[in-house]
Amino acid sequence: MPNDIIDGGIVGLSIMGAHLANIPLGVFLFLLNIPFIWIGLKRLGKLFAISSLYGVSVFSLFTVFFHPSSAATDDPILAAVFGGAIIGVGVGIVIRYGGTLDGTEIVAVLARKKSVFSVGEIIMFLNLFILSSAGFVFGWEKAMYSLIAFFVAHKTIDLTVEGLDESKSVWIVSNNYKELGSAIEDELGRKITYVNGDTQSSHISDGVMFSIITRFEEQKLKSIVKKYDRQAFVVISNVHEVMGKRYRQITTSNSRLRK
Repeated sequence: MPNDIIDGGIVGLSIMGAHLANIPLGVFLFLLNIPFIWIGLKRLGKLFAISSLYGVSVFSLFTVFFHPSSAATDDPILAAVFGGAIIGVGVGIVIRYGGTLDGTEIVAVLARKKSVFSVGEIIMFLNLFILSSAGFVFGWEKAMYSLIAFFVAHKTIDLTVEGLDESKSVWIVSNNYKELGSAIEDELGRKITYVNGDTQSSHISDGVMFSIITRFEEQKLKSIVKKYDRQAFVVISNVHEVMGKRYRQITTSNSRLRK
């Protein structure tokens, strides 16, 4: 705030409102979120509304008690990067455990049901409008710094929500599937699921393998595949979430081995 750099959503609107009206930020954070919490109560249930009200109340109160009298830095780039990162970690922790601190997310979820756009696209549109408004309040240079803070915050949110051990799914089609599968299990400690390689019109291979790895293991997996079958067909894609005790145990074990 001392650098006139805002984040998106209700927080961004509250920072501009506090600047124009000379009223504490926490007051705006609480008042502007109340209508959205009320909508959440009607549409998303009592538990969601109560948890959101609690989160917003604590958030608003802490901005009053912990608001610094002076800026940690006068460099707008440092303020945008580090401020955005700190916001991203905080919001990411809340989202990771099913909460929300911003009414625009509630609007996006509800609007998605009557729109062709995704929740992420709706939130992006609302935030671009809010960040553009900062140009009229703080000047266009500050608005551009705010875009940097917004970008850093959202990247940090993704990292906080998904964690460092990002999971990846792997499909491998290989005629040398037995040796390749054994090597992956031995060297990576990953369990392999074998699938029949038949299509509707032809037989592709006797060995189609599926497994889950972390991003740290991707290069090692590619090396193993090249060693045992350079003609293998490999598909690697990001996985949003993985559930299962067996996978978690293997991941924990491999993380300890890496350390």
